Amino acid sequence: MKRSIIFLNLLLLMAVLTVSSCTKDTTTDNSSDSRAKFLGTWGVNESYQKAYYEVTITADPNATDRVLISNFGGVGPGNKATAYLSGNSITLDANQTIAGWILNGGGSINGTTIMNWSYTMDNGATTISASAVFTKK
Repeated sequence: MKRSIIFLNLLLLMAVLTVSSCTKDTTTDNSSDSRAKFLGTWGVNESYQKAYYEVTITADPNATDRVLISNFGGVGPGNKATAYLSGNSITLDANQTIAGWILNGGGSINGTTIMNWSYTMDNGATTISASAVFTKK
């Protein structure tokens, strides 16, 4: 009887030590990612065409200070602009071309739900100078 109690206590001790030695996997935790406040779906109110559309911002898997913006400028969800982040600022990669438009500009985030943008889009025939307010959905 005494042996079985010792054996059970030893087994319980081993189980406790095994569980307590586990650590949380933080590789998919976005809370420490400085990009987290920029990521997600945003509703865009744009000044040039007085248009409303949505963009989706995702993390660039190749750089921790970069994001991909799907449908920037309302050019279609399959088109992704790239931008880099510094603090609360977001800046499009200079002179990148998506859907035939050359993009330049940037913005800044206020809190976690509003971004103000100023940018240009040029397709060789038309130059658009726009401002936009992105509101997180």
